[in-house]
Amino acid sequence: MTTTFAAAFRRRVLFALALCCAWVTGAASAAEPGVLRVNLFPTAKQLPFLLGNERGIFAKRGIRLELQYTENSTTQRAALANGSVDIVHSAVDNAVAMVEQGGNDVVIVMGGDSGSNEFIVQPELNSFADVRGKILVVDAADTAFALQAKKILLQQGLREGVDYRIRTIGRGAQRLQVMIDDKTNAAAIMNPPFSVLAVQRGMKSLGRTVDLLGPYQSSGVFVMRAWALKNGPLLERYLASYVESLRSVFDPANRADCLRLLMAQLKLSPEEATTTYDLLLDPKIGYVKDAKLDPEGFKATLALRAEIENKGAAVQPPEKYFDLSFYERAMATLAR
Repeated sequence: MTTTFAAAFRRRVLFALALCCAWVTGAASAAEPGVLRVNLFPTAKQLPFLLGNERGIFAKRGIRLELQYTENSTTQRAALANGSVDIVHSAVDNAVAMVEQGGNDVVIVMGGDSGSNEFIVQPELNSFADVRGKILVVDAADTAFALQAKKILLQQGLREGVDYRIRTIGRGAQRLQVMIDDKTNAAAIMNPPFSVLAVQRGMKSLGRTVDLLGPYQSSGVFVMRAWALKNGPLLERYLASYVESLRSVFDPANRADCLRLLMAQLKLSPEEATTTYDLLLDPKIGYVKDAKLDPEGFKATLALRAEIENKGAAVQPPEKYFDLSFYERAMATLAR
């Protein structure tokens, strides 16, 4: 073998070895779990994550969840905007606020539910009129359930800042606690398990928000658009995993496990967990099958925001805020 040929041969062997190493390294990298930082409220609606993680549904698609529980929707929106979280599960009105108020290029990629929300008041109050002169406690004053509460009270002739005051508190557990501690905090919108706990402690529900206001797209999944475009396949695997986990929550065979997880995670009694779980499965106010986005409910969400927060501004087209192509591809993988 000549020196020139030997050198050329060695180069080819080294190149082939380099390709092999690159392939092995790439394969190993692809097999590593994709860590996703998911931000949500610590309510009963975290159940699909709890069951899905326990059953290995996310792991089988190469996903490792890093769940982050938010104090309020204001910090949640900031976390998504500054890139410290990848995915948010929350009221989709927050995504709209990020676009319109924050100038963030946020996109809704999946629905969730119509909101298992109830208008909760102190025991001595018997009607919405009794909120006059008192305090409404909210998560954030400019989005989602606060707007629902303002609309409900406006229908009863009560105006914010004139007939009642707003107090910004934060997530459901905090709203419940301040109502327990101080009865001048007269009313709040709550969802399970806090609505259940409030009633058990003597407070009253004046009705479910979907009964008082009609269809409403409450929760959903939203991300920064640039992140979605960069991580499309990972996002689709995540959405498929979430939907599969949600289907497991609906499966009657998993009822006992769901109750166990709710009791352990939220420190609920068996009775509280049962009531909470049944509310989550209520077809009118609970989870929507396969977390589909409700077009009519989302239009209602936008109309409410335009009326209450934007003082009657024109309602923007719904398509401005969502891209369901990732969800559609995720559903296609589940159908195969």
